[in-house]
Amino acid sequence: MALWALLLVTGIGSIRVVQVLQGKVPPKGFNSGQQHGSEAYWRLNRAHLNCVENLPVLGALVLVTEVAELGSAQVDGLAMTYLVARVGQTVAHVSSGSNMAVNVRFTFFVVQLVVAVAWAVTLLA
Repeated sequence: MALWALLLVTGIGSIRVVQVLQGKVPPKGFNSGQQHGSEAYWRLNRAHLNCVENLPVLGALVLVTEVAELGSAQVDGLAMTYLVARVGQTVAHVSSGSNMAVNVRFTFFVVQLVVAVAWAVTLLA
């Protein structure tokens, strides 16, 4: 998950560097929280932020799993499902802003939510 977030921010940084070097945007031209750049660039930016927003939840689940030595094949399966759903959500987010893409993205989000709750319940059991 951390590598995925790093990949996304590298894509954002690369786009910004190219735009600055080409003189299209000044270095201070990327205002935080305000839409700038193309629609595809902004979707990449939001997909990265969505990934980072969810990283602490996953990190907490992984930390508790490891500290309490509660790892199992079931938890491994939940972790992989979470990661696949996160990647799927990002791909859907970056690929299009259509209603269908938003529905697919939301479906992947719900999968992550269900997996996180199931993982937490597994740890509490």
